[in-house]
Amino acid sequence: MRGFAVCVALCLGACHGAETPSRVPVAAATLTSNVLRADYAGSRACGDCHGAIYASWEKSPMRNMTRDAATATIQAPFDGAQLHVGTDTITMSTIDGQRAMTIATPTGTTQWRVTKVVGGRYREDFVGVSGSDPVEHVLPATFVVSNHGWRYKGYSVMVRERPAASVKGAWAQECIGCHNTLPLGTYLYDDLFGPSLPAYQGKMSDRVMPPTLAWRSFSRDDSALARALGDEIRYLGGTAPEPLTLRSALPAAATTSEQRLDGKHLVELGIGCEACHNGARVHAAAPDVKPDFAATSPLLRMAPPPGQTGTRAQWINHACAKCHTVLFTQYPWTWEGGKRRGTNLGGSTTTSGEGRDFQLGGCATQMACTTCHDPHTEDPPAKLRELATPAGNHVCTTCHAQYATPAATAAHSHHGPNSAGTSCIACHMAKKNMGLDYALDRYHRIGSPTDAARVEGDRPLECALCHADKGVEALTAQMETWWGKHFDRAKLRALYGADLAVNPLRATLVMGKPHEQAVAISVLGDAKDAAAVELIAPHLAHDYPLVRYFAQRALQTITGDPVAVDVGAPAAAVRTATAQWLARYRARISAAAP
Repeated sequence: MRGFAVCVALCLGACHGAETPSRVPVAAATLTSNVLRADYAGSRACGDCHGAIYASWEKSPMRNMTRDAATATIQAPFDGAQLHVGTDTITMSTIDGQRAMTIATPTGTTQWRVTKVVGGRYREDFVGVSGSDPVEHVLPATFVVSNHGWRYKGYSVMVRERPAASVKGAWAQECIGCHNTLPLGTYLYDDLFGPSLPAYQGKMSDRVMPPTLAWRSFSRDDSALARALGDEIRYLGGTAPEPLTLRSALPAAATTSEQRLDGKHLVELGIGCEACHNGARVHAAAPDVKPDFAATSPLLRMAPPPGQTGTRAQWINHACAKCHTVLFTQYPWTWEGGKRRGTNLGGSTTTSGEGRDFQLGGCATQMACTTCHDPHTEDPPAKLRELATPAGNHVCTTCHAQYATPAATAAHSHHGPNSAGTSCIACHMAKKNMGLDYALDRYHRIGSPTDAARVEGDRPLECALCHADKGVEALTAQMETWWGKHFDRAKLRALYGADLAVNPLRATLVMGKPHEQAVAISVLGDAKDAAAVELIAPHLAHDYPLVRYFAQRALQTITGDPVAVDVGAPAAAVRTATAQWLARYRARISAAAP
């Protein structure tokens, strides 16, 4: 991302004031710039030559990340359903043929007309306007596909309980960058300027990477880059600073973007081909000139992290991480015992951080995200499941040939040949991240369950994700015996308590950080561990509402009961409802006992 800073100059330098890209001719049949507005042709230019891929992509989750509500297929039923957030009530309805959200608060009622829908594979978020105000705001209700239910949008990430619904977020200042197509350079002002740049939509890149893995960027021509920034400012309808220097232009460009960028300034709504492939106008005009994931610019130079060369895989991974890098909430913790701020930046704990996390692991210089995922379509679930079995090991043994035979993987893993324990991905990409559908997703920082940072810094032990019945000491001692490791028992006691015979999942429910508790809850739920019901139930009123939904799903899985508790309600109300549900559950269990 910081390496992509080269692109800023490109993306901006060809804007030519307010002239739109469609009016800027291709200067030469060679790729000299691929990140300027003038470098972008739009996805329709790809369809003639890439018909089959284009047809598949048009139906893909990537393409449909943001859609016009007037023409989109929307799963959420706007049929009068209500959602309560603190003192507020949100009603989803259809008024005069248009979807609407009506928010009733103690001080009044406001109606919002839905203009855009974001997502659709796991959940649908909504954008809308109220009255005559043209500013589109992020609306407060999210539709979750897996349970066909509504949830407060703020609870899609790790935030604490909110006292009321909020519609303060303007769409063009919040989610426009990751869910649509913009010139790559417009994301990189902070990479060029530094951390004191005014806030703007694109301020998300190598600032969330450890310094040793951050790409570096340098201006090749300060004056030319400043002029390019001035062009972008004018394209958005702003006024370029005078005198126009690089140091004055960068904050001005960021501020102008924050204040003036909106839907009409997108390359296109949703994720277009060039959101990943970079500007391809030259390629569309001269097919022999191939597009490139690497940024090309006469104005900037970028360098990969120290010791790395900028392989094709790395460029692809950076393209993915531009959006799949979620660490932006105020939740303080990360994996590996790290924190979101500071120098100890561990991996993200919720889904959508996969692109960033993958770059933290050991395979990202040679292996691309696209090795396993096809962005031109929706990954078939059966294919993803197979990757997490011994049948998927071929992806890893392409490089790690010493483990190519069942006997070799069995010897390495100390599990039976062709058993679940010999799946490379099962151990090296453990399911421990909070997914969008209240189930766990794979942690994309490729590593080992025996890494000291994981064993001594995180709960629960990753081996417990499969061996849920074992104790901390039993699992730890087995890892030490099999792989010649040694783990600090004092650090383990700090995580689990004085008695290391304790089950790590149950101990995590009591002593863990919220994201760790969600993992333990989910594993015990999937194991249908009836003895864990009483331990999981209090988490229905967790301080972090997202964890509540994982607890509800786990209890539903274990008991077969719908657990009809409104976990989005205030914690006090949830505790009362939980006590009533537990009383009914205990009575049912008692009545069924012989």
